[in-house]
Amino acid sequence: MNSPILEMKNITKEFPGVKALNNVSFRVAEDEIHCLVGENGAGKSTLMKVLSGVYPHGSYTGDIVFGGDVQRFRGISDSEKAGIAIIYQELALVPEMTVYENIFLGHEIRNGLMVDWNETIKRAGEVLKKVRLNVTPSVKVKDLGVGKQQLVEIAKALSRDVKLLILDEPTSALNVDDSENLLSLLRELKNHGVTCVLISHKLKEVIEIADSVTVLRDGQTICTLDAHKGEVSEHALIKHMVGREIDNIYPKRERKQIGDPVLEVRSWNAYNPALGRTILKDINFNIRKGEIVGFAGLMGSGRTELALSLFGNPDGYRLDGEMIVEGRKKHFKHPQDAIKAGVAYVTEDRKGDGLILIQDVKQNITLANLSKISSRGVVNSNAEVQVANEYKATLNIKTPSIEQKVANLSGGNQQKVSVAKWLFVQPDILILDEPTRGIDVGAKYEIYTIMTRLVEQGMSIIMISSELPEVLGMSDRVYVVSSGKITGELPIKEATQEKIMQLATD
Repeated sequence: MNSPILEMKNITKEFPGVKALNNVSFRVAEDEIHCLVGENGAGKSTLMKVLSGVYPHGSYTGDIVFGGDVQRFRGISDSEKAGIAIIYQELALVPEMTVYENIFLGHEIRNGLMVDWNETIKRAGEVLKKVRLNVTPSVKVKDLGVGKQQLVEIAKALSRDVKLLILDEPTSALNVDDSENLLSLLRELKNHGVTCVLISHKLKEVIEIADSVTVLRDGQTICTLDAHKGEVSEHALIKHMVGREIDNIYPKRERKQIGDPVLEVRSWNAYNPALGRTILKDINFNIRKGEIVGFAGLMGSGRTELALSLFGNPDGYRLDGEMIVEGRKKHFKHPQDAIKAGVAYVTEDRKGDGLILIQDVKQNITLANLSKISSRGVVNSNAEVQVANEYKATLNIKTPSIEQKVANLSGGNQQKVSVAKWLFVQPDILILDEPTRGIDVGAKYEIYTIMTRLVEQGMSIIMISSELPEVLGMSDRVYVVSSGKITGELPIKEATQEKIMQLATD
């Protein structure tokens, strides 16, 4: 193994009432891709914030040794000067600025007191070539897709002569092609002397790219595995991450007799005035009582647009067609109409659309059905506490208190709060859009268990997912969406990843 470029020795970081990191040690060799894995709340992001100076020297105990020297970073600028760059899941780009302005933001190329824009554009073009991004440097970031924005972030890091590049869940919002392109780029950067640390919940991705893997659990270092010695496997990672065996991540359930249709959609079309085009074309499908129906398709295929058009059409599409709920024709003009009819929607973007991060757990859980715990416009605080504690227990939401702000929870527990919010409206039909995006394998298992329990109790679930193993592992039937159309319906016994991908690319 190469000599270490980074050693974090006996790092302990405490917050009021919580020891987030407990004597963690972490070693990264030069010119390797080192993956850092663990359940939500294991301490991965906290460890990287210690390394980057977000939590400055003095706010933790232990030593950071980088490039052979003990470091005392007092802020992000100190770690950047040392050659460390961190790209977070939420990209730190300015949408209204150009690509070249974003790349050199904070370390502008100057000629005297003035910014040398000609040299800036030239150098931006050079670094864009390094990340294989073929865009004009003068294009605005807001006009790029997420995959290309991710590459701009990497270009920004490379423009600072980065030695250690850390990426936090970089592929969570990317499609398959963009993910493969990013992983290929990391291999190329490794060959050019850039060491990478990759935080990811996608274990197949970790197995594909890692030279070494360190597992954290409950704020402690569990082990470091060497991929070149055959120590890295999905089974080994899951066992170390959750502290127990999970032989089958998809819970077994008794598939009782599926009931009558609870939702039928016929000849459904949607026109998006903002885009000036039809986004859903002649959609026909049905959902029966007590089943999970998976909706698969590539990013941009129209699955989320379909869900939103059914859930009161909040984006203002022009709709045409029939929707029948529990045998009655319905036309929802607002999400509140859908809720009253027993339809709920858990968004794919829990932070942006699903939750109010600055509010606490109990406020988020009761938000969609305040009328149930209110009298004459006043919320009954005792009832709110009771409801929140019930869902905290039922969904195993790990939080010190229901007064804890949702922003302070791990991704998996935020997702459970988002699900609880919609279960409180007591729906008959639950639409789950990417229900396990950005959460770890242990939290995924808990979400799947919740889904299984709900359908056994008679609820019907529409599950939109980009993860084909998840679609195959949880669904009773699968509809495939491509370019705004349903291109096929597959009973689960006939469904395979190959068949779904073939239909998804029709």
